[in-house]
Amino acid sequence: MIGARVRNAGSWPLADSMRELDSLARTADAEPVATVTQSLNRPSRTYLGKGKIQELRELIIHQGIDVAIFDDELQPAQQVALENILKVKVIDRTALILDIFAQRARSREGSLQVELAQVEYLLPRLAGQWSHLERLGGGIGTRGPGESQIETDRRLMRRRARDLRIALENVKARRGAQRVRRVRTDASLVALVGYTNAGKSALFNALTSAKVRSHNRLFETLDTTTRTLYLKSGHPATISDTVGFINKLPTVLVQAFNATLEEVILADLIIHVVDASDHRAAEHAEVVVDLLAELELDNIPRLTVLNKIDLMFGEPPSDAATAGGVMTSSTRGWGIETLRDACDSMLHGYQTTQYDDMDGKLARQGTA
Repeated sequence: MIGARVRNAGSWPLADSMRELDSLARTADAEPVATVTQSLNRPSRTYLGKGKIQELRELIIHQGIDVAIFDDELQPAQQVALENILKVKVIDRTALILDIFAQRARSREGSLQVELAQVEYLLPRLAGQWSHLERLGGGIGTRGPGESQIETDRRLMRRRARDLRIALENVKARRGAQRVRRVRTDASLVALVGYTNAGKSALFNALTSAKVRSHNRLFETLDTTTRTLYLKSGHPATISDTVGFINKLPTVLVQAFNATLEEVILADLIIHVVDASDHRAAEHAEVVVDLLAELELDNIPRLTVLNKIDLMFGEPPSDAATAGGVMTSSTRGWGIETLRDACDSMLHGYQTTQYDDMDGKLARQGTA
């Protein structure tokens, strides 16, 4: 695994980012055997400096490594140059996440979204796939078979991308019809968001008695699931579990998952789930808040939930409501009714409590 600390390129410690890359690699069934890092002013044509590339090449030969995984998204030219030098398959963080998503997608909608993201990621990288043939010809009247194959593949992939967008528009239309039916019943929409593996699906199950798959691993949920949320006020409401966010979330995935994120876009209330037991909880919360702002969703009322508190405390807190959020344990059932009441309060004013600005407190202070 290879990572670089680029000056003025984000606030995450490189060690934390590399630990997350290790988790991603293991989720994709890879076995990390070595880590190489470097501090840079800016990435070069080969991402790393010449000396570090030579060190990496010697490590690959000595360890018998067959794949080099880079922590940042590589430019197509960088990927080609690295593969020519290292003589092994080179993938970046984006390709790794796409591979995990391809494994996790279950519904037709999820599969369409992942395939569209893969096509858009691969399109600018096609030239590198045929570089060995491009040398055979070129120019007017002498175009080589490699260049012809590239153009053919690009046309096919653009056509496939168009077909996938049409299919996703049909999915969007069906969701719209379902949403109209909910509006007719005057049901409020609550959306769960959070960093991957924050416990959203377990919390969703605890609130709705659903049986959505819930495991302690990255990106367990890709497909949006919506269930009825029963509130003490009697007002109708639904709650949706959505795909988890992650640091350096690839742009192609944000674009492809618009159909899923619509459940968040149209929500009356966003529940931001944070794994309070993770020492990087503040950084994770900041990533989610920044992505919501990027998607122009920071104007939707938001309730922060500090989840997995059973990993921090030996017994349930006397008051699960905090000054600005709710503490829960999905597996122990702690704070679930307090959370339900907080949703009722923010949606319908069912009771008077304080449930705001916890995101800001997390970003400023951390959770420990």
